[in-house]
Amino acid sequence: MRLLPTLIGATSAVALCVAAQAETITIATVNNGDMIRMQSLADDFTSKHPDIQIEWVTLEENVLRQRVTTDIATKGGQYDVMTIGTYEVPIWARQGWLVPLDDLGDDYDVDDLLPAIRNGLSVDGKLYAAPFYGESSMVMYRKDLFEKAGLEMPEEPTWEFIGEAARKLTDKSNEIYGICLRGKAGWGENMALLTAMANSFGARWFDMDWNPQFDSQQWKDTLNFYLDLMKDAGPPGASSNGFNENLALFQSGKCGMWIDATVAASFVTNPNDSQVADQVGFALAPDNGLGKRGNWLWAWALGIPAGSEKVDSAKAFIAWATSKDYLQLVADKEGWANVPPGTRTSLYENPDYQKAAPFAAMTLRSIEAADPDNPTVDEVPYTGVQFVAIPEFQGIGTAVGQQFSAALAGTVTADQALATAQQVTSREMRRAGYPK
Repeated sequence: MRLLPTLIGATSAVALCVAAQAETITIATVNNGDMIRMQSLADDFTSKHPDIQIEWVTLEENVLRQRVTTDIATKGGQYDVMTIGTYEVPIWARQGWLVPLDDLGDDYDVDDLLPAIRNGLSVDGKLYAAPFYGESSMVMYRKDLFEKAGLEMPEEPTWEFIGEAARKLTDKSNEIYGICLRGKAGWGENMALLTAMANSFGARWFDMDWNPQFDSQQWKDTLNFYLDLMKDAGPPGASSNGFNENLALFQSGKCGMWIDATVAASFVTNPNDSQVADQVGFALAPDNGLGKRGNWLWAWALGIPAGSEKVDSAKAFIAWATSKDYLQLVADKEGWANVPPGTRTSLYENPDYQKAAPFAAMTLRSIEAADPDNPTVDEVPYTGVQFVAIPEFQGIGTAVGQQFSAALAGTVTADQALATAQQVTSREMRRAGYPK
């Protein structure tokens, strides 16, 4: 009997020793539903890796982008894992700022990653960030409101149809708005929507000589269509609404349609969170008859800055969070409909997922339809669907986004916003030495 205190003491000492030896990795991530769910499931990782502790830094999308960009460019070393996307990865990898992820383990199955998503996170065939989820954009709509209005959503709608339907669905006295679209300023907020939309209107950021094109008729048509639509059929205060704000509006039954990230589908169809879960339909992002749809291509991915001193631990976490086993873990805890979408071929071949996720086929079709190498009607010198894959885009995209958000708020006219966008973009491109 006298051995028991000794054994307890020894066990406690071992536990203290393990805790003392544990390495803490700092993970910067975005405050959306899938990432928050990942944090809630992280005990699964730490139980398998008792020598690794996690410190989370969870930020709003625009703030996250600013913080991680500053940190990696200055070699600040604040983070061991960064949540970054298909814009940053190729640019930063070519700068030598990211650790290659070509050794995530024998059972990781990198070949299972969807080609469109994998290619966007690779340079010269080498993966530099692992996709946590992938997305395009599509139309999410209220089937009950469409039926009430005598409307039928085409599988491949046009912008003209979207505009007409949004106005018919709007009932402002009952806080029903025909359409919810991003208005919050940011290169990855309102400009993701508007750049992809502009592609379908025949607009482009630059011509082949890197001259900005905001003085074109195509951009004028895009912005005026957007502003008129939001004035007639959008919610009040739309210039402050990004992904999360529009998600909340749609889930509470206030949006007839929402054109946004395909990843939202699991949230708007989740009966625990959405008041309209059983009434949601899906369609491809609209086109304008010019051969390009207004859908983007994006992945939120996990990468390791080259300045991290905890690369092995960071790789272990990334391998866990982006693995097939993680998808199974979410399915076991939350149901197949809620697993992070858009990353693995095997997910879309899984009958359990197909059965649970009515949006699966449309999500995959949207991702595969996006063409970052040929994003526009007329030829351009850049790649990227809802962004221009050059380092300068982060700054100019946000500056232009601020002008368009101001136009939506009514503080400047569409013509003033476009003129300022042209001036700002021209000035910054000259400073950066374009054409190069």
